[in-house]
Amino acid sequence: MSERQPKGELCVRTLAMPGDTNPNGDIFGGWVLSQMDIAGGIYSGKRCQGRTVTVAVDSMTFHRPVLVGDVVCGYCETVKEGNTSLAVKIEAWVIRRNETERTIVTEGVFTYVAVDENRKPRSIDSSEND
Repeated sequence: MSERQPKGELCVRTLAMPGDTNPNGDIFGGWVLSQMDIAGGIYSGKRCQGRTVTVAVDSMTFHRPVLVGDVVCGYCETVKEGNTSLAVKIEAWVIRRNETERTIVTEGVFTYVAVDENRKPRSIDSSEND
């Protein structure tokens, strides 16, 4: 089967609730974006072994709406890594109510920067911090 599958590490899973909807009854795109950013923050913090901050949303594509009752899953993988920054491809997939298959709804590339306790950029590799 050549159907697309999620790529990367599952970093967040949450339920889309009625309070997250727009006037049309669909989940707000901004809510989806925030869940993706949470997933990317978890992923980048793990990779950078410490605090990271979001500095850019480099691209964002909304393929399908998220509906109330959908289980939203955020998958992350590194696209590019620099000295202090990490570009992360984040895919949002949903499992619709009464279904078992995942459907991609949104994807984007977010950039995170590793920062120290003073919120200044630091090297991603802890060995370079010694």
